[in-house]
Amino acid sequence: MTTAKDLFIIALHLGSPDRPVGQGDLSLALAGAELVDLVTAGAVSLDGDRIVPDRGPTADDRLLAEAAAALEGQTPYERVEDWLWRRGRDLADSYQAALEEDGELRPGRRGLFPSGADRVEPADTPSRRQALDRWEVEEPVLVALASAAGVPGSRPEDAPGSGDEAVTTVLLAVGDAVMELEAVRQRRAIENAAFANVWRGP
Repeated sequence: MTTAKDLFIIALHLGSPDRPVGQGDLSLALAGAELVDLVTAGAVSLDGDRIVPDRGPTADDRLLAEAAAALEGQTPYERVEDWLWRRGRDLADSYQAALEEDGELRPGRRGLFPSGADRVEPADTPSRRQALDRWEVEEPVLVALASAAGVPGSRPEDAPGSGDEAVTTVLLAVGDAVMELEAVRQRRAIENAAFANVWRGP
């Protein structure tokens, strides 16, 4: 299992209809998790905040292989933040579909996203137990990504960092992207409220 799949399982396991995880937040964190795994595997390196593809081992996970294939292979290489936004678009949906196909999810009472109609929950598989083991021992990268995504039970101030400079760069970029997304949401909410007031009149 990859860090992204572990993150999705943790988000689903800890989420609830009362405290759902934002689809956009999770998608950005999943893209960050993919990049962390690619860095760790030696498939990419970072030059500052630029992602440089390396001739590392080929990922044996389908979604991770897709992520590696989507990297910009020529200079100027893509910035981490730009990658998160591009790769992260609807990525949570892709992971849900892949995990369902692999039998890692089953119908249940949990709804991961506020607007999600499908109710699924992690199946009792070795992959689920592995993800929970990483969570219980507070594996630094998983905790940091879950905190950035707003997974219930995780607090950003408690999220440990990473001793790897490249991984830390990715984690910081994920946090910044999630904050930017929240700022966009708040701005739209204010604009929509102002528009509604105009139509209601005095």
